[in-house]
Amino acid sequence: MKGRNRFQWVLFLMVSALPACATFSPLVRHSDPLTPDQHMQLGASYEAQGLTESAGQQYEAALRLQKKYIPAHIARGNLAFASGDLRKAEVCYRQVLRLDRNHAGANNNLAMVCLTRDKDLDKAERYAQTALKQGGPLRPYVLETLAELYIRQARSSEARKILDEADASAPLDDTALREQLAKTRANLAMSPK
Repeated sequence: MKGRNRFQWVLFLMVSALPACATFSPLVRHSDPLTPDQHMQLGASYEAQGLTESAGQQYEAALRLQKKYIPAHIARGNLAFASGDLRKAEVCYRQVLRLDRNHAGANNNLAMVCLTRDKDLDKAERYAQTALKQGGPLRPYVLETLAELYIRQARSSEARKILDEADASAPLDDTALREQLAKTRANLAMSPK
C-alpha cells in the first residue's frame, strides 16, 4: 500500500500543478516557415489583389525576420504613400536611407512625398538627383519625378528636356509609366512658360 499511496500522491501533485503550468509562457517558439523574400512575394500578391492590409502584414512579417530588410521598408512606404499616409511613407523611406543613403527608390520616393506635400522642393530635387546618379531601371521614373518638380517650379525648358530623356529611356512595354509621362507632358503644356 505504501507504494500505491506514493504513486497516487505524485499523480495528485502532477494533476494539481497542470493549471499553474498553463499560465507560464510557452517554452517552444514557433518559427516562421517563410523567408523574408517569401513574405515579400506573398505581400506583393495580396497587394495586386487589392488586399492591402494582408500585404502590410506580410511586409511586417518580413521585417520581424530581418529588421534591416530594405524591400519590406520600401513596400511599407509604398503602401502608406498609396493610402495617403505621407508621414508613415516618409518614415519608411528614411529608414531605408539610414541603411543605404544612396538607395534610388527611397530617394525618388522621398522626392515624391515632398512633391505631394508641395513643400521642401529643394530637398525633393536633392533626393531625385541622388536617385538619378544611381542609374538603373528606375532612371525613367526618377526623370519623371524631376520633370514634375521642374513644372512646379516653372522651369519649363528643364522639364521638357528631362521628359524627353524619360521618354527615350522608358521601356516600351511599361504602359503605366508611359501614361504617367503623357500626363506630365500635358501638365507641362498647361504650365506657364
